[in-house]
Amino acid sequence: MSYQDEKLRDDSPQFHTARQEHMSVSRYLATRVPTLKPPMTKAPNPIKLIRLLNAQQWLFFLVAFLAWSWDAFDFFTVSLTVEQLAEEFEKAPSQITWGITLVLSKRIDGAATGIAADRYGRKWPFVVNNVLFIVLELGTGFCQTYKQFLACRALFGIAMGGLYGNAAATALEDCPEAARGLISGILQQGYAFGYLLATVFARGLVDTTSHGWRPLFWFGACPPVLIIIFRLCLPETQSYREREAVRKASGNLTSTFLAEGRVALKKHWILLTYLVLLMAGFNFMSHGSQDLYPTMLTNQYNFSADAKTVTQVVANLGALMGGTTVGYCSQIFGRRLSIIVMSVIGGLLLYPYSFISNKRIMAAAFFEQFCVQGAWGVIPIHLMELSPGSFRTFVVGTSYQLGNLVSSASSTIESTIGERFPLPPKGKTHRYKYGLVICIFMACVYVYVIILTLLGPENLGRRFGVEHDGDMAEAAGRNAVDAVARDQHGGARDRDSSEADEHRKGATEARPAV
Repeated sequence: MSYQDEKLRDDSPQFHTARQEHMSVSRYLATRVPTLKPPMTKAPNPIKLIRLLNAQQWLFFLVAFLAWSWDAFDFFTVSLTVEQLAEEFEKAPSQITWGITLVLSKRIDGAATGIAADRYGRKWPFVVNNVLFIVLELGTGFCQTYKQFLACRALFGIAMGGLYGNAAATALEDCPEAARGLISGILQQGYAFGYLLATVFARGLVDTTSHGWRPLFWFGACPPVLIIIFRLCLPETQSYREREAVRKASGNLTSTFLAEGRVALKKHWILLTYLVLLMAGFNFMSHGSQDLYPTMLTNQYNFSADAKTVTQVVANLGALMGGTTVGYCSQIFGRRLSIIVMSVIGGLLLYPYSFISNKRIMAAAFFEQFCVQGAWGVIPIHLMELSPGSFRTFVVGTSYQLGNLVSSASSTIESTIGERFPLPPKGKTHRYKYGLVICIFMACVYVYVIILTLLGPENLGRRFGVEHDGDMAEAAGRNAVDAVARDQHGGARDRDSSEADEHRKGATEARPAV
């Protein structure tokens, strides 16, 4: 049996994807609800899944997790200092949140960095992004005017845009199939972990010295130095090296890469559009529920700095648990169903999350962020499984960043609308009903995400090896792919493949006969 025949055997996800591509629109829509039926894949004990990763795979995961965590830390430095920045630059909070909007809307570097990572490797684009983090986070800490602040955050957004896709590819493309859901959930919680760290360090560094809010930004520029050194000590991923070998075997690296791009755009442009729309909804979900929340606690409900910090820590602990748990469960119940269930529960929790005015709101914050980041925990591997193999970093990164662009005004929309619902002032501080706006805004977002996820595809269990990539075979030639596959298909690949076969066999046995 050739690799092409093996790739398209009836029980493979690639077979079902190829079949979906030839469906009529009406037939495809008719399959959306039935395909939500949980596959009930037999998932091993999480400890056994963790042990499937070898040392190198763990190092790839760790460097990606740390980078993604500090990406989130640097982003939330503004969210956690809105009131201090407003006082420093003599602006309204809604004007300061333009700094958040600029970071999100300028993350256009995701496309360029993604293409560079897919063509030249994951390592150096990763390093360049982190160097820019250092320079621009330091620069923000030294801003003296509002215009300087906006300029630094806009440039920071451009630099920030290239990391997500690279981190996801680095952590997941060599990961054993059975462990993907769990590892995806843990990876995505780097975002919540970074937010948690930012909350804790903000309490220790903001307004505790004569420099006010600035030490938080200065400190944020330091850890990326260690992350850069860590990444320089690691090689390229095995999956990237295989693709590079195929390009060399075909005779011309650049022309083959361009041919892969033409094939991907020709065959998958509808999918790429869908992923951008989906990620817009997810980014509205996270930023809509988080960015203005600290301001709501202090401005509307008069929480002290300590109470705000504790509430944010509790919320992020919920996020960490949710992403890890739901990421693992998505391997059993499916990616789409897991997202939809979390969105429904999250919607039901919106009222207590935004209207309880005392410390009992901590419980609502824990479970709301469990749901938000629970749904997000599925996203890294869901995007990886849906993306064309040769352009995983580009597709994952670009869809995520374009989704950020669409949703970039979340906090500004909420703060601007909130200012139309004033409360009695507290001294010189104007107060607003931010909770009402967050609740209505998030209800709309959840409905949107549920509809998009229901209508979208799923490719649970897709194989990432180059021998299973029909696009690469079309662009580089089946002979080149088969030659590299035969050379690479020993050792660790055989072990990973056998583990995947056993996992898939368990899923087939557990699935009821139709």
